[in-house]
Amino acid sequence: MTVKKFNLPDVGEGLTEAEIVSWKVKAGDAVAINDVICEIETAKSLVELPSPYAGTVAEILVAEGITVEVGTAIIGISDNASGEPETVQAPAAPAQPADQRAPQPAAETPMYGKLPDGDTSDAGPAGGPLVGSGPKADAVKRRPRKRPEGEGATGPASSGQQAGEAAAPVAAVAAPPAPAPARPTPTPAVEPSPAGAQGGVQAPGFTGLSATVSGLVSRVLAKPPVRKIARDLGIDLADVVPTGAHGEVTREDLVSYQSQRDAEVDRADKFWGASKKPQEQRIERIPVKGVRKATAKAMVESAFTAPHVSIFVDVDASRTMEFVKRLKASRDFEGIKVSPLLILSKAVIWAAARNPSVNAAWVENADGQGGAEIHVKHYMNLGIAAATPRGLMVPNIKDAQDLSLKELALALNELASTARAGKTQPAEMQGGSLTITNIGALGIDTGTPIINPGEVAIVAFGTIKQKPWVLDGEVIPRWITTLGGSFDHRVVDGDLSARFMADVASILEEPALLLD
Repeated sequence: MTVKKFNLPDVGEGLTEAEIVSWKVKAGDAVAINDVICEIETAKSLVELPSPYAGTVAEILVAEGITVEVGTAIIGISDNASGEPETVQAPAAPAQPADQRAPQPAAETPMYGKLPDGDTSDAGPAGGPLVGSGPKADAVKRRPRKRPEGEGATGPASSGQQAGEAAAPVAAVAAPPAPAPARPTPTPAVEPSPAGAQGGVQAPGFTGLSATVSGLVSRVLAKPPVRKIARDLGIDLADVVPTGAHGEVTREDLVSYQSQRDAEVDRADKFWGASKKPQEQRIERIPVKGVRKATAKAMVESAFTAPHVSIFVDVDASRTMEFVKRLKASRDFEGIKVSPLLILSKAVIWAAARNPSVNAAWVENADGQGGAEIHVKHYMNLGIAAATPRGLMVPNIKDAQDLSLKELALALNELASTARAGKTQPAEMQGGSLTITNIGALGIDTGTPIINPGEVAIVAFGTIKQKPWVLDGEVIPRWITTLGGSFDHRVVDGDLSARFMADVASILEEPALLLD
């Protein structure tokens, strides 16, 4: 028996350490290639590590909560070579969220260029199969039915027999019944559950049929990416009220349920410590590490390196609200969450093409001799600031300039769901060109955001609310928002930042300008 040590890999670009957040296996567990063995937190995100070997876990070398350097051995896996090869049945792989973007249309905007094809494939583990591959499960064999003596083909029980015939392909399994799973998962064949496993009362004479029907009825409809998010958040889909067009649970349903659950477990009334204890014993000490440590370092560098200049503009977003309402009612956007953030994102992309210097980066010592350069990016990797339980993350949508309105909506939904679940990968946060922070979602009017390192501009989107507004000499209620922008004054002058913000505001005031 040979024990192979798995060293902590570099899951990002230049990461030097990571914290072991949780182990998904223990000593003695059988693992297959690509089985998730642990979760680690890097300076950029929470990442699941797959096993590069198949065998049995011999030992866990690093405990949870410990931070180790890249290259440190964290687990030992034996290859079971000394005896009979152990048959390891890999669990069904959680379906990864599929790329929901349609083929990208060619953009005629002169600002943005094209990236060469062929760089977007994800490199998988060499020499090993992916989880979920392999032969299909054997089809369920049908067993001949037996009729009670004295019962004809047209007797009183004929209707029950017909129902039995209809359910035979999925219900007639001769194997002993397996315990019902805690949460239904897609399987190639449906096995009957023990009587009463779903909590229903079964009528005499219909045990097999009732068990099958009960299992199918209680099965919650949801797409694989939604099921994965639910598993990551620890949500039982049966507890979520579905709002999908076909009765399925959507991502928005999970977000709503999670928000409600968080509100229910709010422990604000237990926050204050007992006054009888000394104040030194009522201080909670939180180590600064992982995402929080990286965020703090980046914000300090940005605030004290890039000279920030901020400007604000009030915008009448009434027509944007009307446009969003029409999109929600459109069949093309059925099942897609649409919000004013979608229109703002399109506005920022449009305005950046008209004011290219806001889509740039200041590079020190670019020539190796102390000379600085301004790198104007002819692509838009649009960053969206996301607050997560582990801290601030800014994933970005690659080549957002090439996406249609519908594709951009899908990309925003996917980005938000992945960030809330804490599954944003380091590659998704690299290479950003301009960032939006949607502080309006928290009811805030505006703010002075700090520029994301490697960029020169960030836009704060305030809340949209009805306010009195003068229109054609009359004071009427309109939907008003305030945009705030911060810019690196080394690259963006005052007049350029003003023109950029005015262009963004013009789209929110009249979204039809996007059609020009």
